[in-house]
Amino acid sequence: MNKEANITKRENAGALSSNIFEADAGAGSQNIAQDDLALPFLKVLGQLSPEINKQNAKFINGAEPGMIVNSVTKELYDGKKGIDVIPVHYERQYVEWQDRGQSGNAPVAIHSADSDIVSTTTRDKSWKDRLPNGNYLENTANHFVILMGKSPSTALISMKATQLKISRKWNSLMMGLKLQGKNGLFTPPTYSHIYNLKTVQMSNDKGTWFGWDVSKVGPITDQGVYQIAKNFAEKSNKGLVKVKHGEEEIKKASLNL
Repeated sequence: MNKEANITKRENAGALSSNIFEADAGAGSQNIAQDDLALPFLKVLGQLSPEINKQNAKFINGAEPGMIVNSVTKELYDGKKGIDVIPVHYERQYVEWQDRGQSGNAPVAIHSADSDIVSTTTRDKSWKDRLPNGNYLENTANHFVILMGKSPSTALISMKATQLKISRKWNSLMMGLKLQGKNGLFTPPTYSHIYNLKTVQMSNDKGTWFGWDVSKVGPITDQGVYQIAKNFAEKSNKGLVKVKHGEEEIKKASLNL
């Protein structure tokens, strides 16, 4: 018997039945509230992303521009193959930032999409919407999703600047979907279907970068996955899921990508 077989045998011998874990389901997490959790961002890596810089503390081995990364687990995904997700909730906001280097990694404030604060802004030379206090606003589209895989997990895809048109396309795909019901055609819940998000290279007169490309895969076929998506949708709709924007968004905003 080779070394690898011996290791596998020892691991299997020491493994406990999942029935034992199920009997104590949830134990140890009684005091963990939503504010104590970090909702992962699914981000597209670019040339300047810290994850591809070997000298940066956030470097991830194997990371390349065009890949997708989970901000919490640090798992990498092939951008050409993309990721399959279930959209459960959409929320557009105006995120208020100070210029890079003037504050920490968190935004100054977050304003709802129907806020009249936008009317107080002026467009500067770098195409940022400046407030009278010198801060700037970013029109941000947040897509709350279930990331498919061996174990479905919750995540957030945040789109802004050049990616807002991709967000609008995705919303149009969801709203344009119709099914035949007993009372005629109806629009199914957004979390009834799976979508694939790949990365593609984009460019304009300011440079070249990687962005999202969205396509519909098809309806969910697993009732358990559908229930997971529905539960996350209900929590998100009630505002129980907290989003923590950070440093990476400040860097992207400085490039207007």
